[in-house]
Amino acid sequence: MSGDGGREVSGPAPRRRARRHDPGRRDRLIDAALAVIAERGVAGTTHREIARAADVPLGSMTYHFTSLDEVLAEAFTRHAEAAARVFDEHLSAARDPGEAAEAVIALVSDALLGSRHDLVLTVELYVAAARNPALRAVTQAWMARNRQALERHFDATTARELDALIEGLVLHSALSTDPMTPAQIRHAVLRFLR
Repeated sequence: MSGDGGREVSGPAPRRRARRHDPGRRDRLIDAALAVIAERGVAGTTHREIARAADVPLGSMTYHFTSLDEVLAEAFTRHAEAAARVFDEHLSAARDPGEAAEAVIALVSDALLGSRHDLVLTVELYVAAARNPALRAVTQAWMARNRQALERHFDATTARELDALIEGLVLHSALSTDPMTPAQIRHAVLRFLR
């Protein structure tokens, strides 16, 4: 007891830990989710693993996202939008159907198959979308955007079928122990477009 009217006096009040201002945290979490998915697959992706990869407290996950499904949808949307931008850039540079065919060949041979990380993310998205309607909406929006880019040079039916061929060539190359060579990819695309 102290001499201030019987009130217990203790040391100074503990200082509250200052909140770290981190406006980019949500974006970093989405990027970290993509890294975890590429490394561990969707099945191995957890809130804890994403927080660890982003080097943030686990509570950040529930602060920024309502569920792991929301994180997956946003991460895969980011991946799909980046891939669609590459697709769009290749096709928008083409001035005619012949150049568009060459752009498609370059897309499949180089851009879409060039990064193992991106290829794994694409396959993970396809597999997850087969079971998850929210992710199927992501793949549907991605396909629609790619077809729109193709429709600058080809009719709607050809664009849809060519998009399916591209998807098949990418999956074949991702999963095969003997993937098609760039010459075989060129032959397949040009044969389809004859």
